Amino acid sequence: MTRRPDILIIMVDQLNGTLFPDGPADFLHAPHLKALAARSARFANAYTASPLCAPGRASFMTGQLPARTGVYDNAAEFASDIPTFAHHLRGAGYHTCLSGKMHFVGPDQLHGFEERLTTDIYPADFGWTPDYRNPGERIDWWYHNLGSVSGAGVAETTNQMEYDDEVAFHAIQKLYRLARVSDAPDRQPWCLTVSFTHPHDPYVARRRYWDLYEDCPALEPEVGFIPAEDQDPHSQRLYLASDYASFDIRREQIRRARRGYFASISYLDDKVGELIGVLEATGMRDDTIILFCSDHGDMLGERGLWFKMCFYEGSVRVPLMLAGPGVTPDRIDAPVSNLDIASTLCELAGIDPDSVAPWTDGQSLLPLIAGGTRTAPVLMEYAAEGSYAPLVAIRDGRYKFVHCEIDPPQLFDLESDPRELDNLATWPEHGALVAEFMQQVRGRWDMAAFDKAVRESQARRWIVYPALRNGAYHAWEYEPRQNAAERYMRNHMDLNELEDSKRFPRGE
Repeated sequence: MTRRPDILIIMVDQLNGTLFPDGPADFLHAPHLKALAARSARFANAYTASPLCAPGRASFMTGQLPARTGVYDNAAEFASDIPTFAHHLRGAGYHTCLSGKMHFVGPDQLHGFEERLTTDIYPADFGWTPDYRNPGERIDWWYHNLGSVSGAGVAETTNQMEYDDEVAFHAIQKLYRLARVSDAPDRQPWCLTVSFTHPHDPYVARRRYWDLYEDCPALEPEVGFIPAEDQDPHSQRLYLASDYASFDIRREQIRRARRGYFASISYLDDKVGELIGVLEATGMRDDTIILFCSDHGDMLGERGLWFKMCFYEGSVRVPLMLAGPGVTPDRIDAPVSNLDIASTLCELAGIDPDSVAPWTDGQSLLPLIAGGTRTAPVLMEYAAEGSYAPLVAIRDGRYKFVHCEIDPPQLFDLESDPRELDNLATWPEHGALVAEFMQQVRGRWDMAAFDKAVRESQARRWIVYPALRNGAYHAWEYEPRQNAAERYMRNHMDLNELEDSKRFPRGE
């Protein structure tokens, strides 16, 4: 039997895919990611399934759109009976492990992972539930605001740095443990997912990374601030949701926020270098598939918008690179989705694609890597904070179409208008194309049923969450398990055997 590849997934948070036109942009100080890109299949037009953490990550794990997973927002429960790539791989004999963030909401904090090395950085309960019954209401204690922009700058440690330093440390230790058994004849193949929270705001970085961008040419947005009255309706709602009225954001603050974001990419690059360095030092690199991805992007001040939560390119485009045995390095321009990752991983692991297909809305990327073509459009959904009703989007060829039942349509030609400045849906000569896209929308979504399901989910959680916080509270947050009696040196162990078994490569 051909040896099945090991799989290392490196996931980051809120990394804008427009900065990865063919690997990292030239101005980014990211030598390790650039080296990875040089030996990767690089997907220049990859998209999230939903531009928000929990729904985007549930879709990444399952290959299913939010309307199918029921993970509509950052406080919607991810049901335990939905198969993920971790379930598929584990069922096929892989050891599956997670170090870092995945923003699972609910009592199941594993979703197919056999082992989890850290807790999550975000809450696992229903406390961040939006409320469509009160459109325009800001839930101040957890909604984004522009404090991340006004407070951008330098720090040697933060909540997020502490977390990502821990994620990397535990992942590196895990890789060494895997290396120790890599030559065992009965070894399991493994899939290790290492998921960082940078470069997610706040836009704060350590001095050594901040200083890399003193003369960065990309500190100014390409599309400047657009007044609220000139924005599309959803962007107007995002201005309200982000509490723009309480902030007076100046040009220098925008530059500092973008600088902190770019510096955080360089911080992550060092983490990537450490992980791949362990693979190289232990001789595991050539047998390991490496997948680099993000859950969604960040608008970074383009059009006046920050963070995500919309279908503009900065928010929904994500980096996606795949390297390893059998993968030919190349740039692939066909639009693809994070929905495709689950099917791709399963095919790489030798799992029958027909057994996975019923459980995903995506397609394997391997035919594209082999030089094939794809005609299926990329689908996206959003039904969380800042929205008053679900939004859907279709990327089909050169066009992107955005629909919401309460808004006028949007249509952009991304080849001739990559900055999305001309809404072609308002042009009479594009009426037929708008009608074609609306036919696709009606054929793919029952928008009334989608809206009803979201509202019912929110309403249930608005009853359950306060009830569970009244009286004894039993948290769902994951607590990493460590048996100290079996770590390092203990008196039931033979010291000589222990030292030899923990050494890699073995002593002579």
